[in-house]
Amino acid sequence: MNASTLHKTATDCAEELPGAQLEHPFGPDWEVYKARGKVFMLMTEVPGRPVVILKADPGEAHALREQYSHITPGYHMNKNHWITLESGEGVDKELVRELVADSYRLVVARLPKAQQPVDPHTYGTGTRAAR
Repeated sequence: MNASTLHKTATDCAEELPGAQLEHPFGPDWEVYKARGKVFMLMTEVPGRPVVILKADPGEAHALREQYSHITPGYHMNKNHWITLESGEGVDKELVRELVADSYRLVVARLPKAQQPVDPHTYGTGTRAAR
């Protein structure tokens, strides 16, 4: 996957998620997607390289960093709970969509039940690919 496809794929996925909203709280160079006011995805360029920053379960984040050279600790975020995704070999649309959806579900699960736009335990899990 190339750099421009990375941001487009992540954006397309985020925009399909119920209750997701795009904001620019850090200026025009940062696209921040939130679910009910809580961040689940950030996109920017880090010295000319487009990146997508996503929330991840700490154990899964570690495994992803071990498996993919283009997944690193979260840029400017908690390194245990966030990952940074760059374009490159092994990064495809399916992986990007799965990581965006996982990030969204993790954030939604921490919202009060009355504010959850979907059930985070069942939303989108029927088509999940095994890693």
